[in-house]
Amino acid sequence: MRRLARLFSGPVMIAAGVNHFVMPRAYEQIMPRRLPAHRELVYASGVAEIVSAAATLHPATRRAGGWALIATLLGVFPANVEMALHAQRFGRIPPWALWARLPLQAVMVWWVWLATLRRG
Repeated sequence: MRRLARLFSGPVMIAAGVNHFVMPRAYEQIMPRRLPAHRELVYASGVAEIVSAAATLHPATRRAGGWALIATLLGVFPANVEMALHAQRFGRIPPWALWARLPLQAVMVWWVWLATLRRG
């Protein structure tokens, strides 16, 4: 399980961060409208995901990367809530899937913890 968690925390999350630069409009659409500078925040969260996920790949930086990646996952959580609350704006995704995604964020945090912060 820890090997799978490390795969998620490293390469998968690096790819997710890169995707912020490949498809920034998709991320802008899910941002809470009350936040300013959507494009800049999309890029900043992409950089945060890439840097923190890359840090999880090396033993010397793994713990710091884990904490940074958990903070990033918590920081983007409001975008997931925004999607669930405004499902009509995301017509191609069933509303139940948007709500199911919310507890999945806790699973993702647990995977990062398992891969980077759990002792033993």
